[in-house]
Amino acid sequence: MTTPLTLTPQTARRLFLTQQQLAGPRPTDMLALVRALGCLQIDPIRVVERPQYLIPFSRLGPYAPEKLDTLLWRDQQLFEYWAHCASIVLVEDYPLYAPMMRAYPWSDRTKDWIAQNEKLKRYVLREIKQRGPVLSRALTEDGVHPEAWVSTGWTSGRNLSRMLDFLWIGGKIMVAGRDGIQKKWDLSERVLPTWTPREKLSEREVTRRAVERALHSLGVATPRQIQFHFLRGRYAELPTVLARLEKEGRVQRVAIKDAHTTWPGAWYMHTAEAERLSQNGWQPRTTLLSPFDPLICDRARTAQMFGYDFRIEIYVPKPKRKYGYYVLSVLHGEQLIGRIDPEMDREAETLTINAVYAEPGAPKEAGPAVANAVAELATFLGARQVIYQKQRLPAAWKKALLA
Repeated sequence: MTTPLTLTPQTARRLFLTQQQLAGPRPTDMLALVRALGCLQIDPIRVVERPQYLIPFSRLGPYAPEKLDTLLWRDQQLFEYWAHCASIVLVEDYPLYAPMMRAYPWSDRTKDWIAQNEKLKRYVLREIKQRGPVLSRALTEDGVHPEAWVSTGWTSGRNLSRMLDFLWIGGKIMVAGRDGIQKKWDLSERVLPTWTPREKLSEREVTRRAVERALHSLGVATPRQIQFHFLRGRYAELPTVLARLEKEGRVQRVAIKDAHTTWPGAWYMHTAEAERLSQNGWQPRTTLLSPFDPLICDRARTAQMFGYDFRIEIYVPKPKRKYGYYVLSVLHGEQLIGRIDPEMDREAETLTINAVYAEPGAPKEAGPAVANAVAELATFLGARQVIYQKQRLPAAWKKALLA
């Protein structure tokens, strides 16, 4: 085994930020951005903006969301599927998702329920074939009398939506468009373009390709962090694959330490990134991050790399929230220095900042950069005015924010 390359924690952070397109010159190509990130998480909550649009904003700055929609629905370069959660993914990566489709359903419970509801399944597929693309609300259970889907969560009794989800994960149907957040369903063969790669990959080859994609996005990562990223939890034979990639010189081990700290565990980076480390100077930016941003979605990694404890408080009762319902993190250079609690009123074209919080040790001189990041968010959202709740601003940044 070769001696690991030694990186400082600062270098590891900067590499991660650069690979995440959050440092260096701002990207301009939406497709290249999705390729760099691997996927964009989908979520319907729009207190500020949905994450599939907000994640690109953090990197591109104010842009027209239609750019993403065009790649999805007109150019057919992207499609909606399950990566680490419901996501927008690349058509060119279809072979990475096809094994998941072929193996579904995974549980006996789901398999039994689908078998019991063969009539509902045939009805859904027939309606979509004859009428597709068709909105979910255009389908009905009337006359089908399905065997009820029972759970302790919000899906209990939602038989039609469960069947649609199962057919989607199984690759039979796909989202062909949207009306707001309502999905338009069609048969997969009518959604995917003719050039879609169809090669059948073994589980090990899927892992191999996914590991390289994950390391390109993460810069450096432990096996656990790789498992948590991109195709979360679907890295079969990961130790074997990592050893093989290391032997081939595709990835290499790194040790992350400086005079004050050593990050424990086995760390890896892609050889291509090792070669780029000294090629470009550090070009930091200040921006705001969605609660679902891939930079912070792995909470343990975020705490280790940035000393930043982040939790989503959407499902926390209001009296118990520490920061707010839909908090955006403030990235300044290589540190996460604060949080804002924003709310967009689209009818009034007003962005209200309910609160701004500075992390302990956040630089006082960052105030103008934070104010500019909020102004860019307002431009992106189409807000004509920004209103700050003055009593909930950090003293060090208050003057800059209210300027």
